[in-house]
Amino acid sequence: MPLPRSTALTHRLDRLRALARDSQFRRGMQEHLPMMPGMSAWGLVTGVAMVKSGLGIGPALLMTLVVYAGSAQLAALPLMAAGAPMWVIWLTAFVVNLRFVIYSAQWRIYLGHLPRLRRTLIGYVAGDVNYALFMKHWPEQRAEPGQLSFLAGGIAVMWVGWQVASVTGILLAHQIPMEWGLGFAGTLALIGLTGSLLADRATWVSAGVAATAAVAAYSLPYKLHIVVAVAAAVAAGLLMEGPGSGLHRPLRGALAGRR
Repeated sequence: MPLPRSTALTHRLDRLRALARDSQFRRGMQEHLPMMPGMSAWGLVTGVAMVKSGLGIGPALLMTLVVYAGSAQLAALPLMAAGAPMWVIWLTAFVVNLRFVIYSAQWRIYLGHLPRLRRTLIGYVAGDVNYALFMKHWPEQRAEPGQLSFLAGGIAVMWVGWQVASVTGILLAHQIPMEWGLGFAGTLALIGLTGSLLADRATWVSAGVAATAAVAAYSLPYKLHIVVAVAAAVAAGLLMEGPGSGLHRPLRGALAGRR
């Protein structure tokens, strides 16, 4: 028998309070906070770009809340402005986000026991920074207590920070010139995070292969060079660590080819 609505609401609030008191949740928030200046600058530029590409305030707000993917948004906006067919826009966004298939395959080891709805929600709100910091703390391929709380804390920081910055960019689009180049701050933040993950020979080689592949394939359409860089780094990492090795090291190196 389902709980009365008031009882169910009270139960959810109790769970949220318990989560807020969780040490791993607070740790996740604290470790993601240093990434916020770069991510906020990038979100601000994405919001500005949406409006200056011709989207109205309403559609831009809807896009930032529903899509929540800076690279995919920036790749799709010029196509939308040019009146490209819808299938081209969808395909472009899909290709740009293919790296999340690799992330999800790795996360399945840690989160595969969760209900499907919860896994789907995590897949929507978790991004590159969440993945990188999570794998930095749990490189071993096994589920442990506190992992979900840590991830929830990081997601809370990154999602709220991104949306606040993006909405600000949408509302102040005509007062913020694109020439400021604020979007590069997000790239610099990810480069800094990637550098902290280069801990051994395999990750260094994977990072080098990813960077080389990204530059070599840069002329490919729809930002396919990102996918090429990720695939090349994974292959290099697997070759470095030998048959039967885990994927966590090459995947961390693959972040060097991000954006």
